[in-house]
Amino acid sequence: MASTSRPNSHQDDDDDEEEEVQHFDDFTLASSWERFISDIEATCRQWLADGPKNLVEKGAVTVEDSKSLFKVKHDLKSVTKSYCMEFYFQIDDNGSQQAGVDNWNSSSHDLQLCFGVKDFLLIAPQSASGVLLDAPESSKLLSSVAIALSNCGSLWPAFVPVHDPSRNAYIGIQNMGTVFTRRFEADRIGSQVPVKLMHLEGLYELFVSKFVYSGVDFSMHSFKVHFRMRLTYETFTSDEEDENSDMDEVMGEKADTTEHNGSESRNKVHWDDDCPWSEWYSAEDPLRGFELVVTWADRTVENTLEMAELENASPHEAEKWILHPVLSPYLGEPSHGKRIDFSSQLLCLVDALDTSFTAQFMEDFVSVENPSAENLKTSVVIPPPTVLDRVIKDLFHTGTKFPNFSKGEHRLSRALKAAPLESLFTQFCLHSLWFGNCNIRAIAFLWVEFVREVRWCWEESQPLPKMPIDGSIDLSTCLIHQKLHLLAICIEKNREMNEEFLDCVGSDDSSDASVSVEENHKVDNRIKRSSKADLQRKRDSSIAEDTSNQLRFERKTESTNSVKQSRTNAIRMGSAGPVGTMMLLKSQQRLHAPFTQDPPLMTEDMHEERLQAVEAFGDSLNVPGQLEKDILLSDMSAFKAANPNAVFEDFIRWHSPGDWDSSEAEAAEPSAGSNTEGSKDKWPPQGRLSKRMSDQGNLWRKSWNDAPALPADDQKPLLDPNREGEKILHYLETVRPHQLLEQMVCTAFRGAADTLNQTNFGDMRQMNSKLEQLYLIIKSTLGVLQRNYVPDREKTVKDLRRLCVAFEHVEKLVTVAASLHRKFLDASRLAQVIFSDFYALYVPMMGINSNEEEENKSRTQEMQVGRQEVGLRERQVVSNLFSPPSANQSWRKVLSMGNLLNGHEPILREIIFSTGDDVNNGIHYAAAADVAASGDRRGEEIETHRMYVSGTSNDLRVALSVTSCD
Repeated sequence: MASTSRPNSHQDDDDDEEEEVQHFDDFTLASSWERFISDIEATCRQWLADGPKNLVEKGAVTVEDSKSLFKVKHDLKSVTKSYCMEFYFQIDDNGSQQAGVDNWNSSSHDLQLCFGVKDFLLIAPQSASGVLLDAPESSKLLSSVAIALSNCGSLWPAFVPVHDPSRNAYIGIQNMGTVFTRRFEADRIGSQVPVKLMHLEGLYELFVSKFVYSGVDFSMHSFKVHFRMRLTYETFTSDEEDENSDMDEVMGEKADTTEHNGSESRNKVHWDDDCPWSEWYSAEDPLRGFELVVTWADRTVENTLEMAELENASPHEAEKWILHPVLSPYLGEPSHGKRIDFSSQLLCLVDALDTSFTAQFMEDFVSVENPSAENLKTSVVIPPPTVLDRVIKDLFHTGTKFPNFSKGEHRLSRALKAAPLESLFTQFCLHSLWFGNCNIRAIAFLWVEFVREVRWCWEESQPLPKMPIDGSIDLSTCLIHQKLHLLAICIEKNREMNEEFLDCVGSDDSSDASVSVEENHKVDNRIKRSSKADLQRKRDSSIAEDTSNQLRFERKTESTNSVKQSRTNAIRMGSAGPVGTMMLLKSQQRLHAPFTQDPPLMTEDMHEERLQAVEAFGDSLNVPGQLEKDILLSDMSAFKAANPNAVFEDFIRWHSPGDWDSSEAEAAEPSAGSNTEGSKDKWPPQGRLSKRMSDQGNLWRKSWNDAPALPADDQKPLLDPNREGEKILHYLETVRPHQLLEQMVCTAFRGAADTLNQTNFGDMRQMNSKLEQLYLIIKSTLGVLQRNYVPDREKTVKDLRRLCVAFEHVEKLVTVAASLHRKFLDASRLAQVIFSDFYALYVPMMGINSNEEEENKSRTQEMQVGRQEVGLRERQVVSNLFSPPSANQSWRKVLSMGNLLNGHEPILREIIFSTGDDVNNGIHYAAAADVAASGDRRGEEIETHRMYVSGTSNDLRVALSVTSCD
């Protein structure tokens, strides 16, 4: 019966136990404080279980200005207040708890630097101040966290902010195992720092007082203390220098004036005064300054005397120098007209091009009667006449007469159909970028005045500045540059003709009185005819239909007597020498090649006109004769003068060998033999004219019969300078606005790029590559403007604006490279390393579109160049960056902290004092039994006291950590 009843009794017991478990009351969580500790403990256990990597995957946030420090947070609620608990943890390859501090990592958290910890908890109330103003509350909160961490077996240190927020004060605690506990405390003096604590001796005594009895005389005893120091220096920014120079003027002390005159004048010199773009604008230095961190490694100090020696030590004695360039914020911001540089002004020129399609002539934008000009009145600004006069004076009355067109040329410059950098039109385009902010109306004003000045040079026969007066027309340049080049040649030819005319008149006036009246009458007639012809040519500015008849007529009437006499007496004129062994057909004389006139210079549009005429007339035999009649007549006249006994067939043999069918005997004729007697057997040469030259009424034979025998020097020039000059001026005065602006855009882009290409930035290969890419982009984008017709105006303007953005990026890179090169001439390694770091950081941002401006700005604020270690040989170069301060820059710094670098005090001094003890000497901290319990730690030295000091003479912060055995 017992056995049968036993199962039922067991079942009843289980039900009772379940009932008891369900109604179990945990009296350890009875109070709100205990529940608060339990909440902290649960959160910490979860974080410990997840580990750093899982916490990152679950959404841990990166701490600002640090790439390896993360944080997670959890909200806690007590009865009266709400708190926020944040866990900071670091992920790096170094497992040391104090890795960040040992390396003086500038990206470490403030509490990591102060107390030498790695991972830690921070609990703060969710209030406006974020600190605990009540001391009992802070102690109770810290105790709660310590209990929770002890329960879950965590060794994380925990901190609580206390006191006033401006003091930046904390208290903290860390359980270091079963024996030792570490306590933390930090506070700050924001003003009126005691003089004693401004110096290293006083700070040393402050630290020693934390573990030595107060009655001990520190100067009479030695205490071994580990000492590390880091000093941060900063160069003056340009804004500070300007303010300081203003203060100098206010102070006006004579003694100081003589002392810092040199520094004032130096500050007034801008950093880019010797850069190629300084002629057009002054760029803001992309490097606002430098931050130098000088570190003294760990050393042992025993007394205050050693501290005084360290305070007077030079920064050059430090073990490590770290340089950090401070970039200007504008480097990552789009311009949008906020700055003045090439890219911003080129964008204005593109806008002017877009507006230029609305008018027929440039004067329409100047005229008040034009409706388009009326609409522009309120939106554009015209510079005053003084500015206009200055620009015209700079263009026409200064500069070299013969410019160097190869200056600043990149190997890809000639691929752009634009004018060379030093040419007159390029200088006009670059001036227009800054004239009235490059609006279309200002450009029109400047262009009209520019053309007036060009006409004045033409009418007064004054050389055209910044243009060559000889050479051939470069058809790879823009049309306006070709026109100006041809005009400069025409002006020079007119000057030569005028000089010859005046020389002739002068020689006649000074001639002997025995000259006959009849001879003087002939000279006067020639002068009158020449003057009349010149006047007639000046009046006629249109293209003559055919000038060859007049040419032949003048040559025949003026030189008939001389030609007959030369043929009779066989006088050879204008010969360049015999042509091999060729002989004349009708006389046993050598055939001579004549000096001929150069072909008439033609611009691109003149070549196109001739080509269109050829296409219009087809393959007619007379078309080449009509087009080249003047040249052919000139060559025939020169040939007749050089070969008085020549016939038409001789000219064909020399000028057009393809139209002379020679026999085999003549073809096999040897070329040896210089005398005519040895060649008598082979004379006359055998052969005949080609069929087209033998036809009746052939134009060449008719021209031969009409051509007089005149050497090239006595012939009328093939180029009529008066006619061509007037045609060029007519083109400049009537050019369509969009055609002018298209050429201006091409020339301005090339001129700006060539200007940047002159920059000296040392051996920075990235810049050479970027500049080459820029020229290729410019070439591909501007290709559409090189035609006479723009197919899609809207698309073209949009592409040009994108080109301005690309130009802006390269321009910023050039300024950074130039600034680094100038500052590190004797430390090229540093310049290249810093630029490579900046280049790698900046180039990915070059692809950001203008629509992503906000993202661009946020990324700009985070853009910082990495810190670079300075070698021993480079320290002097870096030291020179810190120019000695003037009197006004140091007048307030009466109490110096020492360790001056060229007169500069450190803007921040950080010191770590520490002392340690062996665990075997733990009797001072605990009983012998406790030390015996920690037998596994025998021989290990622990850091018993640590003090972190940071600040200046006006600001001092002290953080102390003490390890004890509780």
